[in-house]
Amino acid sequence: MAKIVYGGFQHETNTFAPDLADWEAFLAGGGWPALCSGHDVWPSIKGANIPAAGFVAEALAAGHEVVPTIWCAASPSAHVEKNTYERISALIVDGIKAALPVDAVYLDLHGAMVAQHFDDGEGELIRRIRECVGETTPIIASLDLHANVTQQMLNCSDALVAYRTYPHVDMAETGARAFKLLEQRLAQEKKPAMAMRRLPFLVPICWQSTDIEPARSLYKALANLETESTHLSFATGFPAADFPECSPVIWAYANTEAEAQDAVNQLADQAELAEAQFAGKLYAPLEAVQYAIQESENSAKPIVIADAQDNPGAGSNSDTTGMLRALIEADAQDAAIGLIVDPESARLAHAAGEGATIRLSLGGKSGITDDSPLTADFLVETLSDGLIDATGPFYKGFKLNLGLCASLRIGGIRIVLASQKIQMADQALFRVVGIDPTQQRILVVKSAVHFRADFTPIAKEIIVATAPGSMPMVLENLPWKNLKPGIRIDPKGTIFLKK
Repeated sequence: MAKIVYGGFQHETNTFAPDLADWEAFLAGGGWPALCSGHDVWPSIKGANIPAAGFVAEALAAGHEVVPTIWCAASPSAHVEKNTYERISALIVDGIKAALPVDAVYLDLHGAMVAQHFDDGEGELIRRIRECVGETTPIIASLDLHANVTQQMLNCSDALVAYRTYPHVDMAETGARAFKLLEQRLAQEKKPAMAMRRLPFLVPICWQSTDIEPARSLYKALANLETESTHLSFATGFPAADFPECSPVIWAYANTEAEAQDAVNQLADQAELAEAQFAGKLYAPLEAVQYAIQESENSAKPIVIADAQDNPGAGSNSDTTGMLRALIEADAQDAAIGLIVDPESARLAHAAGEGATIRLSLGGKSGITDDSPLTADFLVETLSDGLIDATGPFYKGFKLNLGLCASLRIGGIRIVLASQKIQMADQALFRVVGIDPTQQRILVVKSAVHFRADFTPIAKEIIVATAPGSMPMVLENLPWKNLKPGIRIDPKGTIFLKK
């Protein structure tokens, strides 16, 4: 039996986003379980689609002792505030120190965290833990598929293992795979050989989905290249972090460095050949709505429009009004959009009551270029406290809290108005205010890809629109300053040159 200490610290940082992640953001969770510590950790995450839940379940089943420190996550945003980073890191490191001696450390990390004072948030945390436990104690971490994997992260850990699906329906499964790697590491009593390779281009998140090409085939190739002794990971990266190690990375562990490098090169060669395929049709807002009206004319299923650039899962605030304005301009009927996050408007809707018509300046409060509040009269159809048991594959096992929320109507368009920022990746986020997504002709979802897990089965077609938001689907539109010179900002796109 091994004594394993574990902790979780998840944040995906968009360095171009408007708001920092402070202590309150981690207390709230932003769709994830709220910050928890000690004996509260396992009851808070058990059964959820979270890596630590998968890891701990496997470790307990194998008879190991697992000792929690803390687990926390915040909704993607701009940098993690300095004092918050230090406070959470200290809780994890001090928890590990209190548990010593231990046989191993497991960390549930994202891999694309940028703090105000550290570009490499996870690498710095792992470095501190390595300093704490010494060179011989295994440190294993699970990472998001969007991790920007750094050399320090690889050097200071024994093994890192990334999700293989986007939408991330395999988060708990990845934690279980991390446990299997730890078992092998403990049995071998030495670190495996490691090799890695960076890809020379960034990939917009809407084209990273493993449900579509080329990622679908690349992850199948990854699985085929693995053996009992060779373990591969491919992080396609989070392309909104302005620092030199922002990029897709492929890495492997094997008995020898040559074996690991061979597996990495085979997959990386295929990925580089597929570079031009990481692209697709992007629709302007009105163009997207007009197309959806036409294509839904004789369909029993809705057209789903991804309002991808205002995706709160990539650091946006889920409050821009570009797609809503397009729906109104096109006089769309049987249409629904969500989430519009505006706590003040939600409070006013609840004060007015169901059936009231009220004038609101809705959304548009993030200061995003080319966006502003939409001032109009809205019918308050239904009200809700926003408490949800998620039903879809991505948020499986999660209890979500939108805060005060409502269904507003303007013309033939219904709006899910919420107080808390959560990505529209579950049909329950429509149903909580009485909207049946299967009965709409058009659904606009503020998400880039995760919605596909629950909405693909009910959709006739999915298209991607480019309304205002903090996460451009054309990466050249971001004001980059600190990328590694020579990397292509988009697939087959402009080469970044240091200014």
